[in-house]
Amino acid sequence: MSALAKNYNRKKISFKKGKGSYLYSTNGKKYLDFIQGIAVNSLGHANPNLIKAINKQSKKVWHVSNAFIIPEGEKLAKKLTQKTFADAVIFQNSGTEATEAAIKVARRYFYSIGKPNKNRIICIKNSFHGRTIAAINASGSKKMTEGFGPKVPGFDHFEFGNHQKMKKLIKKNTAAIMVETVMGEGGIKVIPNWCIKELRKLCNKKGILLILDEVQCGIGRSGKFFAFEGAKVKPDIVPIAKGIGGGFPIGAVLMTNKVAKAMIPGTHGSTFGGNPLAMSVGNAVLDQIFKKGFLKNVKKLSSYFHIELNKIQKQFPQIIQEVRGVGYLIGIKLLFNQTKFIQQLMDNKLLTIRASENVIRILPPLNVKKSEIDLALRIIKKVCYTYKI
Repeated sequence: MSALAKNYNRKKISFKKGKGSYLYSTNGKKYLDFIQGIAVNSLGHANPNLIKAINKQSKKVWHVSNAFIIPEGEKLAKKLTQKTFADAVIFQNSGTEATEAAIKVARRYFYSIGKPNKNRIICIKNSFHGRTIAAINASGSKKMTEGFGPKVPGFDHFEFGNHQKMKKLIKKNTAAIMVETVMGEGGIKVIPNWCIKELRKLCNKKGILLILDEVQCGIGRSGKFFAFEGAKVKPDIVPIAKGIGGGFPIGAVLMTNKVAKAMIPGTHGSTFGGNPLAMSVGNAVLDQIFKKGFLKNVKKLSSYFHIELNKIQKQFPQIIQEVRGVGYLIGIKLLFNQTKFIQQLMDNKLLTIRASENVIRILPPLNVKKSEIDLALRIIKKVCYTYKI
C-alpha cells in the first residue's frame, strides 16, 4: 500500500535506469521514451555532459543563499540574455513558479509607474500555466479550479482563436496578455506567427505587456530556441522551465529592462531558485543546445517526423484526425478517446502521454536519432493497423 497521496493516476510500471531516448523498467523491459518527463529531459536520460556538470559542481557547493552572488547563475543569465530578447532574468525552480513570477512582474511594473489599478491579465481559456492557485485561475479551466475556491481575481479569458472577444476584454485595468506560444496540455495548438505579430501590435497600441509562456515549447523544442522567434517579435516577459534543466528543476522568468526595473530588492525571491547545482546543469544544457548545427538538426529531423506522421494520418483517417504541433512538440489528434491508443503504444514499448481534445502528446528528446523516430513511426503504424475502434 503506497503512502503517497492519490493525486496522480500512475501507470503500474517503474523504471530502474534510462539512457538517451530509452527507459528500462524494473521488470527488464526497454521502452522508447517519447514523454521524457513531459518535455523536460531535453537531452535524454543520463546525458554524459549533464552527469559531468552535476558531479563537478556537487563536489564544490550545492546551495548558497541568494543573499550572495552566485557565479554559476550569473553565467547562465548572461548566456540567456546574449542569445535572446531578454535583458534580465530571475531564476526559479519550476514552470509554475516562473509564470507566477511573470504575473508579479507585470503587475509590479504598472505599480512602479504609478498605475496600480492596471493589474488584470488576459489569458486563453483552458490554457495551462501551472498548478498554483494563481496559475490555475490564469488557466481558466473549471477542471483545474474546481474545489480550490475562492476564485483568485485578476484574470480574464477568451476562447482560443476568438480575437474579437480578446480585444473586447482589454480595459483600462488590463496589464498584460499572457498566452502559451504553443498550447501543450490544452491540445498542442500552435498560435501562428501572424497572430503573435498582431498580439505584439495590439499590446503596443493599448500600452499593455505581452507575456509568452514558453515553459513547454521553449528551449529548442520548436527547432528554434523560442517558438515565438519565427514571428520576429520582442515580448516583454517570457517564463521558461522544463527543458532548460534537462531533468534538473530549473525555472526562470526573462524580461526586458523596461519591466525588470520594477523588480527592486524584496519584490520577489526564491530559497532554492538559482542554486549553484541547478545553474551548473543549466549552463551544460545550453552549451549543447547552442552548439553549431544542434537546432538545425532538431528542425530537420522534426520536419521529417511530421511528414511521416501525416502520411500515417492519410493512411488511417478513420483513426487519426490530424497531426498538430511544431518541432518535437507533437500532437496526434484522434477521433476517439486516446487512453486505449496510448496503452497499445505502451504495450509496443513506446511511451507517450495525453493532452486535451483527444490528443496524444509526443515529446522526444531534442537529440533523438532518426532510427529512433523511425522505430516510433513503425509502432504507431502497427497500432493503427491492429486497432479496433
